[in-house]
This record gives sequence, C-alpha cells and structure tokens, in this order.
Amino acid sequence: MRVLVVGAGLSGLSTAMFLGLHGVESLVVERHATTSLHPKARGQFPQTMEVLRLAGVDQQVIDASPPEFEFRIVVAQAAAGPVFNEILVDSMGPDLSDFSSAGWANTSQERLEPILADRARELGATIRFSTELVEFTQDEHGVTAVLRDLNTGEEQTVGVEYMVGADGHRSPIRQALGIGVTGRGVLGTGVGAIFEADLSSVVPRNALLYLQNPDLPGGGGAMVSTDEPGRYSLSVGLGEYSDQRWIEMIRTAAGIPDLAVRLLEVGSSSDTKHWVADTFGSGRVHLVGDAVRVMPPTGAFGGNTAVMDGFYLAWKLAMVVKGEAGQGLLDSHTPERRPYSEYIAQQQYTFYVERMAPHLDDGTLTPMADPISMLFFGYRQISDAVLLEPGDQGELLEPEPTGRPGSRAPHVVLPDGSSTIELFGCGFVVLTGSPEWAARAEELGLTAHVLEGSDWAKAYGVTESGAVLVRPDFFVAWRTPDATGDLRQVLADIRHQGHSCGV
Repeated sequence: MRVLVVGAGLSGLSTAMFLGLHGVESLVVERHATTSLHPKARGQFPQTMEVLRLAGVDQQVIDASPPEFEFRIVVAQAAAGPVFNEILVDSMGPDLSDFSSAGWANTSQERLEPILADRARELGATIRFSTELVEFTQDEHGVTAVLRDLNTGEEQTVGVEYMVGADGHRSPIRQALGIGVTGRGVLGTGVGAIFEADLSSVVPRNALLYLQNPDLPGGGGAMVSTDEPGRYSLSVGLGEYSDQRWIEMIRTAAGIPDLAVRLLEVGSSSDTKHWVADTFGSGRVHLVGDAVRVMPPTGAFGGNTAVMDGFYLAWKLAMVVKGEAGQGLLDSHTPERRPYSEYIAQQQYTFYVERMAPHLDDGTLTPMADPISMLFFGYRQISDAVLLEPGDQGELLEPEPTGRPGSRAPHVVLPDGSSTIELFGCGFVVLTGSPEWAARAEELGLTAHVLEGSDWAKAYGVTESGAVLVRPDFFVAWRTPDATGDLRQVLADIRHQGHSCGV
C-alpha cells in the first residue's frame, strides 16, 4: 500500500474510495470496531451526489435514504410547540437544475459509511477496524507508522509514501504535527441519549428540532429522528443524569408530560466547537474532515465537506504517487480548502447562534450567504494549481458561474441531455469546439471533447475556437478564448513539473 488513511469515517472512507478510483490502493485503519452506529450527519447536497455518482454509488445512497425525503428543521420550545421558526426541505430539495444534473439524497452517516467502505474495498482499499495508530515518523522518502491491533495487542510497522489523517476533531495526528487551530473554540459541551417513544403526532418522520427551553439543562437542546421509526436522540447541556431524569428531560423536550419512554443509550458526551486548522498538512501527511474543520452541527455542511475533502485531496495525491505531478500540486491542498472551510465554519456558527444560542450574538456574525449559488456551487479554489487571468483578484465566492480559472466548471446541458459536469472527474479534460485543440490535447494524453453550438462556450467565457482545461475535481484550471496558448506548458505549471517529467 502506498497511502495510509487513519480513520474510517466519512472523510477517510471517501479519500480511500477516490484514491482507488484514480488507481491508488490504500490501507485504512480505524480504532472503532465498525463504521458509525449512529445517524450523525444526514443529507447529501447535489455537489456531493455528483462525486458519489462518479464513484458509482449514487443510486445506493439514494436507495438508503428514508422513503419520505421531506426533512424539516424546527426551532421550538418543545416538539409539541410553540414553534419559533420552521425550515422545510421539500420532497425534491431546492431546484438546483441550473447548477447541476445531480439531485439530493437524505442518507444518514450510519448508512452512508458502509456504502463508501464497500466501494473503497472494490477499488483496492484494505480496511482494518479495531486498529489504532500508535505513532509515526516521516522523512523526505515517506511515512513510517506503528499500528496496533486492539483485539490482540499485536503491533505492526508499515511504511507508506503518504499518510492521510482522518482521525476526528481531537486528531492526534494534527497534534503530533504541531498544527494549531483558529476559531471561537468550545461553544458548549453536551450529553446525549437515544430513546424510543411515540412522537409521531408531534415530530415529522425526518426532523431536526433545535429546542430553546429554559427547563432543559443549558437552556435548550437538540432532538433528531433516526433511520428507525420511533427512535430519536436528544442532546442537552452537560451533566450526570439518572435514567429518571433523562425520561423527565425527554418529556420536557417533547412537550408531552406523560410520554412513555424507553431509554436505549445514555451518557454519550460531545463538544460543540468552532475552529479550522491553521494548515491542512505537513510534509507527507495531509488532513481531512474533522481533523481540519469543526463546526456547530447546524447547516448539514459537516458531512458533505467531509466527503468532498476526500474527493479534492485524492486526485492530487494519486497524481503525485503515480509520478504524474510534483509535490507542489499537493501543496495546493491547504490554500484551496482552508479559505472555504473557514467561511463555511463561520456560516454554520451563524446558524448555531440563530437557532440554538441567540445569547451569543455579539454583532460579529458573518452575514448569511445564499446557500445555493454561493456555498454549494459558487466557491472558488485559488492556488498555484490554477492559472488565474490578468485582473482576477482571487475572490473566494461568485454569485453566478463564470467559467474563469479557479471556479467550478459550469453545468451546461448538452444535446444528448447530459451535463458538461458528467464529462469530468477521472483526469484533466479539455472542452473545445475546435478539432485542432482536441488534437493538441490528445497528443498530451488528455481527454478532449469537441462540443457543438455556442451555449457551452458562452457559459465558459470563450469562443468556439477556444479551449478550457478542467481539473479532475470539476474546477477550471485554465482557459483561452481562441486558438492561442501552450497547453503543454500550462499542464507543467499546474502539475508543478518541468518538461523533463513528461508533461
């Protein structure tokens, strides 16, 4: 194995799956005995479904969603009311057909992780549960890691070229690398319970309730439905509570004083935090998921960004491992992902204050951006792996697709009904209306698509005689409006290799 992935959550399994899609086998180790046994993050945005479609698991994810897609977010005193605010995601999700050909899914982390794990194995990954990373060292040649089987106590030393830390918000790997974090810190500590009760009259089938209730510890809490009908989880302020006290709190949260409650699990604690790692890697070790970004669970971006972290890192790591790019390509991971991560964390903090902790509104909240055009599809990735055009100030967000380098490639419906987005993902791709540009691309081993008509060219900001180079992550790397340009040199600049490396 050439890459070690530590952690088999959403980000670690996604990284392994997409590495396999790009032809690189990995070893994944996870200290827990299985994938997640709790729903945790729920819901997949269309851009996440695009990459899951690329990996061939999108239909499985859709099939794993609850039969009733409708998902409701409620801010209330109790499940039975009064309701202060209600956000309804309708049965199809917001219409994003102007931005993507993919739809929505509503699968929980509990059901998504096994799908990712199975596909990662099919693509060459080895996954070892009940296995922890004891220690690691690195040098200019690779990473040496000591692993321990938690069932037998046996230790094994493995050598790999690169390591990916997907080891959660505490991330011993991040700490060992000496990487700090920046943010608002710990916002609160809570404790949770999983229970069964008949709340069908007051809680929708798929719902998340933010409770503002002075009769609950900490003045509020959160209640969420699970994949099992009649099963819910409740989180409240930290404390040690008897089973009877839990039943009383559940009844308070439900707003039903005589509710019959069956406790299944109590006492699991967690912190609500807000921070972003100062850098997303060091040397031959890179970080993804909660190891680099921890946000309040208000906005559904946590699980989606975890999957996308794996997608965005894997293609770069695969190219470097296979000798198709230089180390500089991996160095673009932090400058491309950190600014967006910081912005998303700020957005989710604003959600948190508005829904759960209005007392924290100190006038410094980041104004909410339009989630569809900005947070889903309008963010840019700016680094040396993108050739910006003269006058481009490197803005992080753009309200409308432009096709300029650093931006997501626009979704354009092609004559056969498919999308330009469906042409990307497995390598650098050239879009053009010119057979001459296509020939130049193919001479360099690139896939080229000669597109008809002018719609695509207008969307991408070129003429039909021009060309656009799109990276494997659906982002525009470079474009030329006409027949001019040295594609060989462009590739060398983006991959951080010289001509001697065969580009």
